[in-house]
Amino acid sequence: MKKRIITSSEIGETIKRRRQELGLSQERLGEMLNVSYQQVQRYENGSNKLNVENIQVIADLLGLPVASFFASVSVSAVAEPQAPYAAPEEKNLLKYFRKISDRRDRTVIVSVARLAAEKS
Repeated sequence: MKKRIITSSEIGETIKRRRQELGLSQERLGEMLNVSYQQVQRYENGSNKLNVENIQVIADLLGLPVASFFASVSVSAVAEPQAPYAAPEEKNLLKYFRKISDRRDRTVIVSVARLAAEKS
């Protein structure tokens, strides 16, 4: 059985749906991608194809796993709640925090972060 190929339009629909879920305008997403809002429109309607690197960047900005662009599942079902844009330090903090399996260690990290935030 031949697998169905995901089209640029379907990838664009995923981008549009997630952008709207996050309350982002095409203009704001364009700023985050360093492209015009017209380019975002072309991505969303499938008239311009995205390369792998751009799909990864958009996935990161929208808080989606790259697989969500190619799977026939709801974007909302696979998306982890994230800020629409996170600074590199925030991404690193989250990445390393997720690798901590000991619950007590996680609690200590959260306490340290809270204390540092309250001090600022």
